[in-house]
Amino acid sequence: MQIIPVILSGGSGTRLWPLSRKQYPKQYLPLAGDKTMLQETILRLNGLDNLSDPIIVCNADHRFLVAEQCQQIDIKNPIILLEPVGRNTAPAITAAALQSLKETDDAVLLVLSADHVIQDIDTFHQVINIASHHAQEGKLSTFGIVPTDANTGYGYIKASTDHVGGAYKVEEFVEKPDIKTAESYFEQGNYLWNSGMFMFKATTLIDELTTHSPSIITSVKTAVNNAAQDLDFIRLDKQAFESSPSDSIDYALMEKSNNVVVVPLDAQWNDIGSWSALHDIGTKDTNGNVIKGDVITQDTTNTYINANHHMVATIGVDNLIIVDTADATFIATQDKAQEVKSIVESLQASGRCEGTAHRKVYRPWGWYDSIETGEHFQAKRLHVNPGAKLSLQMHHKRAEHWVVVSGIATAINGEEVLTLKEGDSTYIPIGTTHALENKTNEPLEIIEVQSGTYLGEDDIVRFDDIYGRIEANAG
Repeated sequence: MQIIPVILSGGSGTRLWPLSRKQYPKQYLPLAGDKTMLQETILRLNGLDNLSDPIIVCNADHRFLVAEQCQQIDIKNPIILLEPVGRNTAPAITAAALQSLKETDDAVLLVLSADHVIQDIDTFHQVINIASHHAQEGKLSTFGIVPTDANTGYGYIKASTDHVGGAYKVEEFVEKPDIKTAESYFEQGNYLWNSGMFMFKATTLIDELTTHSPSIITSVKTAVNNAAQDLDFIRLDKQAFESSPSDSIDYALMEKSNNVVVVPLDAQWNDIGSWSALHDIGTKDTNGNVIKGDVITQDTTNTYINANHHMVATIGVDNLIIVDTADATFIATQDKAQEVKSIVESLQASGRCEGTAHRKVYRPWGWYDSIETGEHFQAKRLHVNPGAKLSLQMHHKRAEHWVVVSGIATAINGEEVLTLKEGDSTYIPIGTTHALENKTNEPLEIIEVQSGTYLGEDDIVRFDDIYGRIEANAG
């Protein structure tokens, strides 16, 4: 029996703006440790018996991030399923289950979210083993978090009073309650927070969904059968996947089935749903502050400060969230920090890019940082990974000037192939075909100065690309 982790990594992460943004959401950031949240989710499974490489379901825009972050932690053969559109958790989990059945019909799926923190790994493993036993017996197992307070931010699972082998039959799933109801649940003791983590055999899931939500099975089966291989990724068929109902696995199946058991989990779990949560779980100094980055504090208490770009200095403040990035700074009181979503909505409504993208943008070849922008010009710092290559491309409305800061570049500029070393440069006129490659084992750093009437990322015509982006306008 294999355990295949299914990691759902499609969230947009607006609750942790400005660090987390649509193009680079929280699961790809090192928010609670040295590794990113996706990496931590995978690594905390080390030590489980019969563990297979994961199936990761993600947005197509994040595919290269996922691949690179897996490579960094030596996950060599992940299956990366690309959702053409978001359709909630039921279709995503169904796609992973159907994909797993192409390899084996005996797998138990361990469905996890990529953005949870679980600090007590030993207890987590013990609970997984309990849930795995019940999954092998044909049950749909879910993990219920033992509440620490009367929280109104989570759905709840009502467990029966009798248990078998550490699992309880689920009597009811309930929506997020008001405070009085939450207090009642907390006092009763048999209500658990709904974690959104599950364990079941792939065959059990498909059989049950066929009964309770057959339209999801029909659409997703077609999307998997008609999926296209794209480099190391599997692209689900857009038309078929889009036709699936957009339902959570709770609504599509768990609330309808009488075959669900819940296993209590008390392992210092947190879903990092707000900046205040990061303050709660972080390592605090003697004044109750959680400090990340270049920070100077004086007479500062009970405050979370994340300075990942500039130095941040505070005097005489208490109970704040302060997050500084290259292009945005967020300051809020702890009790108001969750309202950051309204800031993001306002930015998007006004067409500002800070709501969705960072100044530093990651690409499959490395990243670029837009360090200065003005009328008819833009300066970027390009970091090209060893062995990486930008597409062979052309721009209709801008010229570019490349200056090598460090490393050795192989550049195509029209008909010329140039080797550029530190301090060397080349000018690329409007309409000239060009490409940039790092053939060395060391990173390449370039300053690119763009000039022209239009400098948008959609002014790219690609002729050749090793990352399969010919049909895309950007990236």
